Amino acid sequence: MDALQEAFVTEVRELIAQMEDGLMALEKSPSDELLHAVFRSAHTIKGAAATVNCSSIANFTHVLENTLDSLRQHLRALEPGLIESLLASVDHLRLLVDLFANGNDELRDDMVNTQSSLLAQLERSEVSCTQTVPREGRDCWHLSVRLNRDLYRQGQDPLVLLEALGEIGHILRIDTILDGLPSLYEADPEDCLFGFEIQFASDCSKAQIEQIFMFATDEGFLRLIPPNAHTEEYLELIRTMPDNPMRLGEILLKAGAITEAELHAGLAEQQECKDAPLGEVLVAKGSATPTVIAAAVEQQQAVRERMNKESRLIKVPAEKLDYLINLVGELVISSAGTHMIATACGQRAILESLQGLSRLTEAIRDSALQLRMVPIGELFNRYQRVVRDNARELGKKIEFVTDGAETELDKSLVEKLADPLMHLVRNAIDHGIEAVEARKAAGKPETGTLSLLAWHDSGNVWIEVGDDGRGLNTERIRQKAIANGLINEDTYLSDAETLNLIFEPGFSTAEEVTSLSGRGVGMDVVRRAIKSLRGDIHIVNRPGLGASFRIRLPLTLAIIDGFLLKIGKHGFVAPLDTVQECLEWQESNRIPGSDCMKLRGEALPCVRLGELFGLETPPAKRENVIVVNTENGRLGLIVDQLAGQCQTVVKPLGELFRPLKGIAGSTILGNGEVALIIDLQGLMELQQLRAAGASARQINLLSLSTENTASAKIAS
Repeated sequence: MDALQEAFVTEVRELIAQMEDGLMALEKSPSDELLHAVFRSAHTIKGAAATVNCSSIANFTHVLENTLDSLRQHLRALEPGLIESLLASVDHLRLLVDLFANGNDELRDDMVNTQSSLLAQLERSEVSCTQTVPREGRDCWHLSVRLNRDLYRQGQDPLVLLEALGEIGHILRIDTILDGLPSLYEADPEDCLFGFEIQFASDCSKAQIEQIFMFATDEGFLRLIPPNAHTEEYLELIRTMPDNPMRLGEILLKAGAITEAELHAGLAEQQECKDAPLGEVLVAKGSATPTVIAAAVEQQQAVRERMNKESRLIKVPAEKLDYLINLVGELVISSAGTHMIATACGQRAILESLQGLSRLTEAIRDSALQLRMVPIGELFNRYQRVVRDNARELGKKIEFVTDGAETELDKSLVEKLADPLMHLVRNAIDHGIEAVEARKAAGKPETGTLSLLAWHDSGNVWIEVGDDGRGLNTERIRQKAIANGLINEDTYLSDAETLNLIFEPGFSTAEEVTSLSGRGVGMDVVRRAIKSLRGDIHIVNRPGLGASFRIRLPLTLAIIDGFLLKIGKHGFVAPLDTVQECLEWQESNRIPGSDCMKLRGEALPCVRLGELFGLETPPAKRENVIVVNTENGRLGLIVDQLAGQCQTVVKPLGELFRPLKGIAGSTILGNGEVALIIDLQGLMELQQLRAAGASARQINLLSLSTENTASAKIAS
């Protein structure tokens, strides 16, 4: 594809997503504003498809646009069946775009059949054929006509004009105006000195009505006040105009709100008044209503704002951003190395200069990382349709709730999260939330709730998929594990370890296979995908009330601020935003019989990082404690040295070492040494295993051979 076609595919996919969201919202609460937004998306897609000569998309969208237009004009009812057809059309449109993106504009046989069926549904007319004569007043045109004085001399007859008017509509009322009559002695029988006030019902345009009186009102005047229905039509036409910069007169003329004669007359009067806005002139002359003028001005300003905004936006390929991040990472490492050399030389002037350089490097780093951050709401929106369709398929009532859509996450993480979250959402629909009858029997509302939440905490992003269904049955999971040979009947597992069995490959408690789940494929894939992103997933179970799957992920996979720790010659980096304080370790503050120390009257759990990782280092003259925040509260890490703050370029571990608990990755320090980045949540799990009696070597071996504590117990 060339650049224009690539831009087309990107834009149309965004518009299709907007159409889908709009149709989903319309189903819940129909409104003209939503209909207009969906119509506008379809209109833009059709125009863009014509630009790149994609006839398949342009032709299909044309029919879709006509259907939406009939809905906007209230000529067709927005029934549930039509919503289904429109959503199916959006799905088909998405397939057409995929075909175009792959360089293939030829439809497969199944797509041809689907398209024919959809076109038949969309083109099915439901417009009422009943025509009624509009009432006098709001539903009618009002014509103020003052005829030329020389009308009779020109060989014209006012009655002929009225007959011609009656042929294109219904004259409901006519009043003859005789205000301009002179006295009987001054009257000339060949002068036409009267006019009409007419209530007129017609579907004709303003220009068609004006044409009847074209040669009869040169010296008089003709003022046409449209009915409310026409005013609404003008407003809709104005709102749906293409995003091209146009003058006010052009907008009104294209919408049919004024005629060319009215525009020329208005412009002529504007030139005489000089400073008078055209809109005010047209309103004063009665050529347009204030409402229509206001809508045209608003459309004009909106187009200008959109064009200004678009001119400030630049779309950059993800590969270029990745390359920039890599360069910034190397800059961070080089900056740290230069600072270390300058410190060793003791040159104060150089150090001061390097401090300024470091600040600039940090600013460049933050700006580069921000380019990759996107709101996670873009991902959340994908699942609204999934919940709706699958709930209907299973005959369940489910309300989909999201919160924290504005939470930002690295775009690379968002893309890799799509499939794992899809598994969790489908499982919640199929296994979690009960059928309507079961919910009634349990005293619950008929409609279940499926929630998708996101928030920032301690330098991580948390995502939760939860429901208010039946929860997870630990006994059933245990029996299934025994039947599958995962554990023995006499194996003791805690509730948390039992729940983690669902992450074992091939594990499923479903009694039957459905279109959503039950094949034993999914949860192990979910955990593996989360682990590959340096994240964790754990379960919060509420038997009878529901279950939640909480995912913890780093904000970015590229660069973080860290705090460098030393154990002997070994370097470790803790995420800086988790560090609360640093202090000296004193045995006198240790609580007897525990791994805790007293800190301002509270017990602080502590771990010796060297012992936990099985490092054999000589005793340090002084030990330090760094207090960090974790999901489960504060934790003290006992280390030999506190080397201070550092900018850390995260390097992923190889496949062999990825399952190791407590390690999130590695980094290269300014002096060229390699340091390991600490994963605090994994560190807590290591500490729990150690408290259960496992040695450091056993912990490391188990970490390499398995990815969850339940499997660790099975192995032992």
